[in-house]
Amino acid sequence: MPIEMPKGLPFSVDTWSPASDEKRHHFLTHAHWDHMAGLGAHFSYPVYATHLTKSLVLHYFPQLDESVFVEIEIGKTIIAKDPEGDFKVTAYDANHCPGAVMFLFEGTFGNILHTGDCRLTKDTVKNLPTKYIPNKKDFENIAHLDYVFLDCTFGRCSLEFPTKNAAIKQVKNCIKMHPNAQVVYLSCDLLGQEEILIEISEEFQSSIYVDQLSVPDCFQVISHIAPEIMTNDSSARFHVIGFPKLNERAARKFSEARNNNEQEPLFIRPSTYWYASHEDAENLSLTDAERDEFGVWHICYSMHSSRHELEWALRHLKPKWVVSTTPPCLAMDLAYVKKHCFKTRVEADDPIWKLFNLSSPEKCATIDWASNGNSEVVECTNASKSIVEDGKPDRKRKICSPLKQEVTLFGRARLGLEETQLWEKEEEEGENGKKECNVLTMEKDLEVEIVSVEPFIEQPRSLPVNISLKDKELQVDHEKMEMTLNGNKNRGGRSIDMNESLKKLYRSRNVPVPRPLPSLVELMSSTKRVRLVLDPVKEE
Repeated sequence: MPIEMPKGLPFSVDTWSPASDEKRHHFLTHAHWDHMAGLGAHFSYPVYATHLTKSLVLHYFPQLDESVFVEIEIGKTIIAKDPEGDFKVTAYDANHCPGAVMFLFEGTFGNILHTGDCRLTKDTVKNLPTKYIPNKKDFENIAHLDYVFLDCTFGRCSLEFPTKNAAIKQVKNCIKMHPNAQVVYLSCDLLGQEEILIEISEEFQSSIYVDQLSVPDCFQVISHIAPEIMTNDSSARFHVIGFPKLNERAARKFSEARNNNEQEPLFIRPSTYWYASHEDAENLSLTDAERDEFGVWHICYSMHSSRHELEWALRHLKPKWVVSTTPPCLAMDLAYVKKHCFKTRVEADDPIWKLFNLSSPEKCATIDWASNGNSEVVECTNASKSIVEDGKPDRKRKICSPLKQEVTLFGRARLGLEETQLWEKEEEEGENGKKECNVLTMEKDLEVEIVSVEPFIEQPRSLPVNISLKDKELQVDHEKMEMTLNGNKNRGGRSIDMNESLKKLYRSRNVPVPRPLPSLVELMSSTKRVRLVLDPVKEE
């Protein structure tokens, strides 16, 4: 999924917004709709993409002119001319869908691999330059990836997905197990699943009915890739059907078949989301098709990396920093990142400064803090803050952590937020002359939540083993919220509304803002027996 690129970079990737308009170069990894959102309104020369991706985009957005695109071939390197310094860009197969690529950027900003959406199998990783794959014999003489913007769609899923070829074989076997099914409905209308249709057409020597009105995107893609497998004859055995309302349509077709005393049709959905979201996922078969309660057969066909594949790829590429491009999955959920991407000292020559267009300090910046009693909120001493100039006059940012744990300087990349929610602490002088730290949010111009100083929280014994990092963060945030509410009472004894930063924090995680607690005075004066009435939170 698309994210805004840091302000220190001259390019954007899969992002089409007012912020990306300020970039001088624009890159599109593939033609899935979530990566093209806003393209029709926010585009400017040059837009780099593969030939197939460009063709699909021009079909979807007829108002665009072909002249705004610069075609880039897989395995080829181009030089992007830029006033702040030319940089190299190389496209590599992303193993995701036709036309999908990863972009490798090499310039004064460092070496950056943006995977777009990808499936990082061994063959996919081995196609990358060997100079970025460390080996024990020549470890010191190789190049290093400074950043990887990584597709972590299934970063929290422990299932080991079958290969694409193995999954396609399962689809064929499922069809063979139902020889009497007169009609086979294939939910393969997404760009990236046409390989399944090509294999089925070849295996069963049959054309496939693709309705241009019901599945227009699939019709367009097949027309470009394999028009010979399509037919406009609706009496064909194989039909492509869209995923929306699949269960309802399956139920209707089953009912029609029973009423007409016909053999039930066969519905097959090759996808991974059903497996990843299933409450009993660990007990599902990944080697054979699974039938759900609606009569639809599922095959685990994935165009994204499994957690195991992500870990393997990172261990071989050994990047310095990792940023997840797919909320709500976090790069910090990955073992490699927990082990290798934590820093409490950022050297003056670290490329992180250039990434955010920050002036590097003369000496290394040390991130440290001291705890404040039993509270998780930490007071920052003068010796414990990293002061970073951000290029604006009369302004300094002091990065420190709200928790007494180690920190990472990468964070969650979110799509579609008007402003990025970042933890930042700034000193203010209290009434007693003491320096106090207040939690603030970063302003809108910081486009990626990399300097979010996201805490790493160890597993406490009181929490379940399988609890997610995000859930643990919310528990800590809830404690802060309670401290804020309990520490601010008005004359009537009622808790006042929580501050705006906490409200934004809850909303940024799609969690309802908690209601304020009723006051003791109101409860005592209530005439109703043992009934608590919680006042609703005031609308902003």
